[in-house]
Amino acid sequence: MYLATTTGDFSGYTPSQTQSMEYICQAGFRYLDYNFGSDYSQRSGVYADNWQEYLQTVLTRADQLGMKFIQAHSPMGAPIADGNDAFTEDTIRCVEACGILGIPNIVVHSGYIKGLTVAETFARNKVFYEKLFPMAEKYGVNILVENFNKMCIPGMYWIDNAADQRALIDYVNHPLFHGCWDAGHGNMQEMSQDESLRILGEHVYALHIQDNMGNDDQHMAPFFGTLNLDALMHGLLDIGYKGYFTFESGNILLPFGKRRPFDADKRLLKAPLELRIEAEKFLYAIGKTVLGAYNCFEG
Repeated sequence: MYLATTTGDFSGYTPSQTQSMEYICQAGFRYLDYNFGSDYSQRSGVYADNWQEYLQTVLTRADQLGMKFIQAHSPMGAPIADGNDAFTEDTIRCVEACGILGIPNIVVHSGYIKGLTVAETFARNKVFYEKLFPMAEKYGVNILVENFNKMCIPGMYWIDNAADQRALIDYVNHPLFHGCWDAGHGNMQEMSQDESLRILGEHVYALHIQDNMGNDDQHMAPFFGTLNLDALMHGLLDIGYKGYFTFESGNILLPFGKRRPFDADKRLLKAPLELRIEAEKFLYAIGKTVLGAYNCFEG
C-alpha cells in the first residue's frame, strides 16, 4: 500500500492548499487527500469565481512536486435538512472538481436529523446522494459514505458502525456508491477492526487512519491511542484491500485552539511550523512502520 495524507494537515498554518502540499511533500508523502472543507470554510479554492483556473494551478503544483491526488473529502454540513439546496450544489462542485483533478474517490458524509427513524434517515440520504450521481457518472468518481464517530444523543440516529454503513450502501444501490472506513471512528465501537472490515468487504474504497482513546474523536496519530493496528491490518488483508493507507491524523500536535490559554504569554500556544513539519515526517515514519510490519509498504 502507498501512504497518503490530507491537505488539511496544515490548515492551522496556511490557508493555501498548495502550500500545505509543499509541507506534506517535505515529510515524504507523495499521495494526497484533498480537503474541500478548507475551501468551504473560507469560500475560496473550488468556491472562488475562478475555481477552474485554480484547479489547474493545483494540478500544476502537484506535478511539480511529484504528488498525486487519490481521494478527497467534501465539506461537512446538513445534507438532508430542509432547504439544503445550496449545500447540495456545493457538494456537487466538489465532485466536479474531483473529475478535473483526476480524483477517483470522494468521501461525502451522510446526514442526520433528530427524531428521524432509521428508515426515514436512509430514505432522505438516498435522495441526497442521488443528486450527486449525475456528476459522479460524468467523471467516473466514486461517492463514499463514511462510518461516523459514535456520539450518544437521545433521539438521534446516524451511521457509526460497519453494519449500518453496509446497509446504507446496499440501500442506495449504485455502482459508484461505496464506503470509506475511518479506523478512529471504528475504535469508538465494541466491534474489532477486522470484523468491521469484513462486513464492508469489497465496498472499502478508501481509509481514514487516525487514533483515539476510544471515547472521543481525537484524530491522533496511530500508537498515540488505543487503536489495534494488528486487527486493522488483518482486516485489510482479509478483504484484499488495494487502496491507499490515508491518514486523517491532523491532531498529531493538538491544535492551539484546544489548548488551555495563558493570556500573559502565548509564545508556545501554537507549535511552531518547523515542529509541525517534523511531526508530519514522524507521521510518515509511523505509516511506513505499520505497513512494513505486514510487508505491504510501497511508498
